[in-house]
Amino acid sequence: MSHMKINKTIAEINEKIKTGQAVVVTAEEMVPIVKEHGPEEAARRIDVVTTGTFSPMCSSGAFINFGHTRPTTKASQVWLNEVPAYAGLAAVDIYIGATEASTDDPLNKVFPGEFRYGGGHVIEDLVAGREILLRAVGYGTDCYPNQKMEKKVTLADLPYALLCNPRNCYQNYNCAINLSDKTIYTYMGTLMPNGRNATYCSAGELSPLMNDPFYRTIGLGTRIFLGGGIGYITWHGTQHNPGALRGENGVPKRPAGTLMLQGDLKQMSPRWLKGISMQGYGSTMAVGVGIPIPVLNEEIAASTGVGDEDIFTQVVDYSHDYSHGIARNYGEVNYAQLKSGCIEVNGKKVLTAPLSSVTRAREIAETLKNWIVKKEFTLTAPVQPMPSE
Repeated sequence: MSHMKINKTIAEINEKIKTGQAVVVTAEEMVPIVKEHGPEEAARRIDVVTTGTFSPMCSSGAFINFGHTRPTTKASQVWLNEVPAYAGLAAVDIYIGATEASTDDPLNKVFPGEFRYGGGHVIEDLVAGREILLRAVGYGTDCYPNQKMEKKVTLADLPYALLCNPRNCYQNYNCAINLSDKTIYTYMGTLMPNGRNATYCSAGELSPLMNDPFYRTIGLGTRIFLGGGIGYITWHGTQHNPGALRGENGVPKRPAGTLMLQGDLKQMSPRWLKGISMQGYGSTMAVGVGIPIPVLNEEIAASTGVGDEDIFTQVVDYSHDYSHGIARNYGEVNYAQLKSGCIEVNGKKVLTAPLSSVTRAREIAETLKNWIVKKEFTLTAPVQPMPSE
């Protein structure tokens, strides 16, 4: 057996994709391959590992141009299905954020609020092809005399719609519990008193940034699966924190890297962009993301072979510590334990529930794998790596 150091390029892998010779597996399938054959042999055999995640991602939204009216309008305030969009960009350019609440929402005045409809639901309605009410007011200028407009529109009517998410795909996330004696409502879901349940929000071994912990192949310009269509990584996300504590395998043990993602909303699907109501917290949107990892060498093969039992996160109290900015944890758990449905905290058994869907993450990784195998999707080399320290 040859012991030449493996050093593939993305161009070489793309050539194999085009000729139908590329070997593609999902991150889940890669784990036993690396365990059985070792990273070097795995790197020799496998060309691409596909990943996936589907979970609530608050820092998401869309840039929309709704087209000029007759007479023309310079919109200063805009509502889509009565959800305010930000209009301080240009005459008919707006941004709608996933967590924006509807104007008549009572919010948390009647606690816990239900947040039945918000920006994430507007985006889901658009990609589902449903009609939404667009309402705009302006103050009137010589070049934009119209001061009011209202019309029903669908995504097809909008000249331009770009999903642009400033912070998606968290590389690891806390496991949340509530150590107080009353129920609390958080972006990690409803947490029962006295640590009776725990929630977590990562697909573990399937999650994109867990499979390339140092962002060796992921950066500006990486082509990805986004919301059911094709998108790109366009910058590191807000709160990107690559300096977080890592295990010996390089995988962060706390929330670390994040991605800024964008893609044409018109290609996307309501199966992979879903408005969500978080009781007592607000509205948000679940986003489906899949990233292909080119297996260029044995280091990358080793990273893609890391399993749930080797990925750890911290148990954090959301009743007091999180809300008061106190960095403290109540132990470390791995994703095999979390996915088993039960962990131990302070010597007590605690039931766990995911906010992130493993079955949907698996479906995304499989879909991306099929796109590559069918030669419908090739890989891109990032033009600039992400900050890794």
